[in-house]
Amino acid sequence: MKVLGISGSMRKNGNTAILVKKIVEYIKEEGCSEFETEYLSLSGLKIGACLGCEKCKETKWCVQKDDWNKVAEKIVECDVLIIGSPTYFYDVNGHTKNLIDRTYSLYHDRKLAGKNAVVISVCADRGCERTLSTLEGFVNTHGFSSLGFISGRGFKEGDILRDTHAIAKCEDIGEKVLKLVSNTHRGTRK
Repeated sequence: MKVLGISGSMRKNGNTAILVKKIVEYIKEEGCSEFETEYLSLSGLKIGACLGCEKCKETKWCVQKDDWNKVAEKIVECDVLIIGSPTYFYDVNGHTKNLIDRTYSLYHDRKLAGKNAVVISVCADRGCERTLSTLEGFVNTHGFSSLGFISGRGFKEGDILRDTHAIAKCEDIGEKVLKLVSNTHRGTRK
């Protein structure tokens, strides 16, 4: 089973990255050999906005040539997607939105249907709910099954580590993912 964690933050080691990595690392450490995990940051990648050209209806893949292609290939190959975004003006940041919008090209043949997803939002003060709503809209539209969500608070890099609820939820979500393979798995770090 392939688990892919994606942080949409432009801070390579920011709060969103911390939460996504915590889940991926938990699965890697607690999981059995059936799990293949990967973490990916959108920071530094070039992912342009959807052009609305509709060419993807014919090609079944976005025709733009940038880093979206390699990220999309990994999403198509995974069984579980863990995707997080920081909150900018009460919603996902632009880079994450570009990634989401371009997956329209995968929708025509329902290439993502049947996968599982976890969505994560991080905000300094307010707006996490709308960020979660956008991320949930993305996974629901594509037919993912939800394994849960995390909403965390933090502004400066590392602030999220003080959000004990969000940190604890990473382990709970990790357990849910592990139970996809084995209903008898019990975590050792309780």
